[in-house]
Amino acid sequence: MTEAPSPAPTRGADTPAAALARLLAIMARLRAPDGCPWDRVQDFASIAPYTIEEAYEVADAIAQGPQPAVLLDELGDLLFQVVYHAQMAAEAGWFGFAEVAEAISDKMIRRHPHVFGAAAARDVGAQNAAWDAQKATERASRAETGTLAGVPVGLPALTRAAKLTRRAARVGFDWPDAGQVLDKLEEEAAELRAELPGMDPARLQDEVGDLFFVLANLARKLDLDPETCLRAANAKFERRFGSVEAGLAAEGRAPADASLDEMEALWQAAKRAERGA
Repeated sequence: MTEAPSPAPTRGADTPAAALARLLAIMARLRAPDGCPWDRVQDFASIAPYTIEEAYEVADAIAQGPQPAVLLDELGDLLFQVVYHAQMAAEAGWFGFAEVAEAISDKMIRRHPHVFGAAAARDVGAQNAAWDAQKATERASRAETGTLAGVPVGLPALTRAAKLTRRAARVGFDWPDAGQVLDKLEEEAAELRAELPGMDPARLQDEVGDLFFVLANLARKLDLDPETCLRAANAKFERRFGSVEAGLAAEGRAPADASLDEMEALWQAAKRAERGA
């Protein structure tokens, strides 16, 4: 006779501890031998892409403006990813969720001696320097040597480029101002143009990569996040191209039926409309 499935953990008292205990119990149940077939066969590598995706969905919810219900939902999805990895680590005998929470708590206390220790409060600049010094100490304890050590390879490439150049800048390897970064951008663009006649894929990839890297550096120099800049540009392109399609649809046509000049005219109209011109 088949046993009935265990009921889902019920809501407890309305406290963070009770809510988290319920979530941990749900995760353990999903991974149990008689749990969800899909969840049971996952591992760290198969779940990692979902973790990255959920982090981006949180960022997207924030970028869309104040939508508390949407942000609440996306933060829950991201928290579930942490719980998922912690559950798999517990099954492997490595650590559990409690150790994850304790480790980050210890790290935050260690990196904020001006808040939790005897050190006097500092200004933002001094605190950033102290934070970086503490992180350098932690990297040294993990035998990570070199200025660029410990910048995760799995980061989005633009974000990692900005982090690498930020690290280098801390030891003086940096352009004096954004204007000189723009000069470098023009230099790299000229090098790419020089490679166009040969159309060598390896050379083109190298030069396009240099352009992206300098652009990430320029964003950092202007105190901008390159990923945020590109996400905004993507959204702008989608919005304006949607206007192009809408304009053509009003005439009973699709983009494939229009000339480039016609689509460009509609694109420029969309730009003027956005700018209130």
